[in-house]
Amino acid sequence: MILVGLTGGIGAGKSTVSLMLAERGAMIVDADLIARDLQSPGSPLVDAMAERFGRGIVDVDGALDRGAVAEIVFNDKDALADLNGIVHPAMQSEIQRQIDEHRATERVVVLDFPLLGENPRKGLVATIVVDIPVDVAVQRLVEQRGMGIDDARARINSQLSREERLERATHVIDNGGGRDELIAQVDALWEQLLALPPAIDVS
Repeated sequence: MILVGLTGGIGAGKSTVSLMLAERGAMIVDADLIARDLQSPGSPLVDAMAERFGRGIVDVDGALDRGAVAEIVFNDKDALADLNGIVHPAMQSEIQRQIDEHRATERVVVLDFPLLGENPRKGLVATIVVDIPVDVAVQRLVEQRGMGIDDARARINSQLSREERLERATHVIDNGGGRDELIAQVDALWEQLLALPPAIDVS
């Protein structure tokens, strides 16, 4: 198993790169999807979050109102730290389980994890960062996700800085251009990933 990490700031296009890698044969361990599954209505995680942040983050059907959570945590570093303390242990356990499913294979396994920089993981033989300038990220969040400019900047500022993320990168995908440029970069990256050594310590 060739285990690599994929990360990038909000609005960088990490999910697009993840999909492209899957199309080329990678197995994706998607931390965002795992988080959503763990936070399904009535789950222990949702109950723990409601206890910390109030019942206002849960709708009448018991589902998590992610927008309400975002309003609380993305402008409050202490609240964000508390949220991570609730969610991350369960997430890490499920991430490990999914990685272990491919341990004996020769496949490229991509851990798609927005917070990889904040939560480094042993066993990765490469760390891919999808990068764009902050102003471009803000513009895309406003135009494509309908966020306000202040909200977009607050979310970006709640994450690791662009510079810190790039310091951790072994491979960088520059997503500041067009789709054809992105495809060419991902094609080149895929060939590089196939040549990497297998992961050793992935526990």
